[in-house]
Amino acid sequence: MDSSTNEKGVEVAQLDERSDEMLRDQAIRRLKRKRDFERHLLAYVLVNAFLVAIWAVTGSGFFWPIFPIIAWGIGVAMNAWDVYRADEPDEDRIAREMESIRRRG
Repeated sequence: MDSSTNEKGVEVAQLDERSDEMLRDQAIRRLKRKRDFERHLLAYVLVNAFLVAIWAVTGSGFFWPIFPIIAWGIGVAMNAWDVYRADEPDEDRIAREMESIRRRG
């Protein structure tokens, strides 16, 4: 493989390999978060369907399953936001956070 160097003397091939490795690690983390969210959503649907079934079988009075549906639904919505909408931190934010941690000791 023909490798060239950039202005700081770092081999471009090495940078490409590290970049690919970082992208792979990031992709793996995102896929795991998506899989975990899908499991969370499935549990939410199954448990709440079971609660609604219990409510229906026991007389269909006051719709009490609404409380866990709403409360747990907030958690599911926040989890979805984290998985699908939250931006990955950029290098500047990461560097600032690292500096903050160093200062605190």
